[in-house]
Amino acid sequence: MTEKSATSPSTSSVPSDALSAAAIREQFQAARHSGKRAKDAAESLGLSEGQAIAAHTGSHDFALKATPLKGPWVELLQALELCGPVMALTRNESTVHEKTGVYQNISASGHMGLALGEEIDLRLFFSRWHAGFAVFEPANDPKNPASQSLQFFDAHGVAIHKVFVRTETDRTAFNDIVSQFTDLDKATAFGKAPPKADIKPDAELDAAGFAEAWSKMTDTHQFFGLISKFGAERQQAFRLVEGRFTERAQPEIVRALLDEAAVDGTSIMVFVSSSGCIQIHSGPVKRIEPMVTPAAKWINVLDAGFNLHLREDMIQNAWLVRKPTEDGVVTSVEVFDTNGDLMAMFFGSRKPGIPEQQAWRDIAARLPRLKEAA
Repeated sequence: MTEKSATSPSTSSVPSDALSAAAIREQFQAARHSGKRAKDAAESLGLSEGQAIAAHTGSHDFALKATPLKGPWVELLQALELCGPVMALTRNESTVHEKTGVYQNISASGHMGLALGEEIDLRLFFSRWHAGFAVFEPANDPKNPASQSLQFFDAHGVAIHKVFVRTETDRTAFNDIVSQFTDLDKATAFGKAPPKADIKPDAELDAAGFAEAWSKMTDTHQFFGLISKFGAERQQAFRLVEGRFTERAQPEIVRALLDEAAVDGTSIMVFVSSSGCIQIHSGPVKRIEPMVTPAAKWINVLDAGFNLHLREDMIQNAWLVRKPTEDGVVTSVEVFDTNGDLMAMFFGSRKPGIPEQQAWRDIAARLPRLKEAA
């Protein structure tokens, strides 16, 4: 597993009342050597991951080196095709999504971007891509190659997307891309994230109008405009149509659907998002492995080319959701963490113009509802 936990050469990325860059490097290295992942090591110092990485730019004697990068980010991602297979990683607080493949068919319109490769399938929100770094970190075992990656962060220092070199990667091409997009004079500052917006009381929303609008959807992507129009938060929207288009499910639903899909060979889609990227796996899943540690309970997909690591113990709410489309009803499973944030979404694999797989509908029909537990 690459990740599992759930700025410039100057110190401008670190608040003046915080640790100095030199102190960050020393303490971050100690935390890493103790076995902490980069995100957890940074947070143990009271920093965002972006701040910790930024402190490693410039000249210093520590093993981890970070080089500030410049955009346009879409051009950098387009250049990665020359590297061959790499590993794309997108994560949030509870879930890590890793796909190995080639960056292909990358485009952008304004601040919105797409990567539509055979393996690497991304939705990109470049307005939230605040900073990027090329990161070099030697392996703990000198017999193993060093870790090389590109790491992108939002304005609060939270990781948006990462790209890791793999054995099959053309490292010369990768290093050439880093050189092309290096900006040693770039100064990056990270700020604190604002508090989450308040959710309107259900009683203040037009529940009947919302349900009627839901029933008239012709494409799943219309859902985002729908909740924006009615001022509804995502789970609030599910509550407003509960019993008609949505059902509450048991937290064990993720493990159940992965196990069922693995046994049946059903091709599924797995969506995991950060603040600036949605990463998608489409295809079968085979090796489903639970793992319990003193600090966490994980469900993992450990397949060639695709890894998923999801904190089962952080699932607070789970929903079965049905959206009408021109191709018939589309069914998803959506799980949310203890902060109310979306962890992951699961669909049956499908293309526009093609109805949902019956095999996926059969799996969805067997998944454990919350009322069954009651």
